[in-house]
Amino acid sequence: MADTSACEGYDLIGDIHGCGLTLLRLLEKLGYTRRDGCYRHPSRKAIFVGDIIDRGPRIREALSTVKAMADAGEAHVIMGNHEYNALSYCTTDGVGAEKRYLRKRTPRNDRLIKETLEQFALHPDEWAGYLDWFMSLPLLLDFGHFRVVHACWDNELISQFLQRYPSGCIDLNFLKASADPSSYEHKVMDRLTRGTDLQLPDGVRIAGGDGFVRDFFRTKYWATDPQTYGDVVFQPDALPESVEDRPLTIAEQDQLTYYGPDEPMLFIGHYWLTGKPRRIRPNICCLDYSAVKYGKLVAYRLDDESEISEDKFVWVDVGKESQW
Repeated sequence: MADTSACEGYDLIGDIHGCGLTLLRLLEKLGYTRRDGCYRHPSRKAIFVGDIIDRGPRIREALSTVKAMADAGEAHVIMGNHEYNALSYCTTDGVGAEKRYLRKRTPRNDRLIKETLEQFALHPDEWAGYLDWFMSLPLLLDFGHFRVVHACWDNELISQFLQRYPSGCIDLNFLKASADPSSYEHKVMDRLTRGTDLQLPDGVRIAGGDGFVRDFFRTKYWATDPQTYGDVVFQPDALPESVEDRPLTIAEQDQLTYYGPDEPMLFIGHYWLTGKPRRIRPNICCLDYSAVKYGKLVAYRLDDESEISEDKFVWVDVGKESQW
């Protein structure tokens, strides 16, 4: 599915979220130099796992860098949930006299895209061009011995999706249909770009570190024989002690998907990890280390290995003085 020609290795890069200067520092640390209008490496290509936009101080610069590399064939890029959110936020349903945006204009949704729209306020044509580009980004990449998706690789769902969309890219009709929470299209976008989750018991809510209050929690899709909520939680915010040991019901277990230890290496972003970059499992690696929260912008240098190695991570720390 993915083009592997003329490339000796790949550098997979995590969620940038508008940290444009930090991205340049990471690329230079990886040996990329700016030539003929974009950053290039003599023998490698970059793969960006999505979420280039939102939150950070230099979103335009981050997008310009990544798109120039992609246009020159020096990088692959997949869609993250923030690119999907932007498309839905800026696209109307095209129905009736009172057209509605696919993503509701709520205070929460306004807040998530606020910095992006402010930084493009004087560049509307440029923003429109990036929205068109977002529509061309695949939801996943499968290179055979490794795979890339923003949040979750669900084998059954992806197989069904690729039968209809072999390129891995959605179209406008798919985007519009995904606004319906009961639709197949919504399930694809939600699962691949946001991952899996479970509802918390009635009355239990989590106040996250990002300021949002939620009645659900993100879950692992690689837990073997999970029995409790604590066995599957995968997010920066801990579960309340009152539900950590709560047994999973049969219905909740049926909601979980599973990525086995014998499947190809999988690279994801999305999950706001912290600390020293490390693998989740020999075949699963998350590259999102909270760059825009003064964490790390992380890359994994993939060559011909069949298991993810702890010594192949490369990163730069995001200092407040260097970004803001």
